[in-house]
Amino acid sequence: MTLEQVLAEAKRRNIDFISITDHDNITQQGRAEELAAASKIRYITGVELNVTFSYNNKSIPLDFLGYSYDHRNRSLNGKLRIIKEHREKRARQIIDNLNGEFKKENRPLFTEADLQKIQESVDGILGRPHIADYLIKKEIVADRREAFDRYLVKCDVPKYPLSLEEASALIRGAGGKVILAHPNDPNGTSLISITKNLNEQTNIIGEQMLKHIDGIECWHSRNNKVTTTYYIEFCRKNNLIMTGGSDCHQKPIIMGTVDVPEQVANQFE
Repeated sequence: MTLEQVLAEAKRRNIDFISITDHDNITQQGRAEELAAASKIRYITGVELNVTFSYNNKSIPLDFLGYSYDHRNRSLNGKLRIIKEHREKRARQIIDNLNGEFKKENRPLFTEADLQKIQESVDGILGRPHIADYLIKKEIVADRREAFDRYLVKCDVPKYPLSLEEASALIRGAGGKVILAHPNDPNGTSLISITKNLNEQTNIIGEQMLKHIDGIECWHSRNNKVTTTYYIEFCRKNNLIMTGGSDCHQKPIIMGTVDVPEQVANQFE
């Protein structure tokens, strides 16, 4: 979906406060502000950064949201350019790994032309979902789930090693707020990879994250009531911002389906 389509759909769904949080990419934030203003939708800048979090000598991937920052900030833009270059190198390595699997299956290998076609399909930052969509287009898999289950998990290559300390300094340095995204997401990048116990999760946050974050995403499309209630209480005790959203990744379009309280918008007055 283009920015125009995203904002038009938000307008159709009576959404009056929104942030578009592309992964590791803020190049369209200025345009998003303009389109939102034209649609009379309140907008704050957003981005989602994948962080390499160190826990018990292991590297755990976690997602953090940056909100309400200056999208023209040089340091932030410079780092995101480096991350973009790493993503492109990573995509080539994933394609090489895919070809290793294709050889085992006596399947035609992907060529430089295939990689170019994948890159042409990207509006923003190249990631595994774009490769998954190309696997679907080539009729190698039926859907994204099969693409990941059969190929993209085993063929994965590490993302850029961005630490929480650096991510926090970048967002705060640009005047923004740092939010831990979907901490108990059962299907995503979350603290569940360390523990499913909510008390143990918040102990980790309290011991290793509090000085680097400003809030936590409490309302999420894959949260149950227990998770949301628990994290609201934790935020209140620690004077943290509470945010929420659908985490819509375009298809299916689920924006506006999470009932985020008005107080969330008020925190960004």
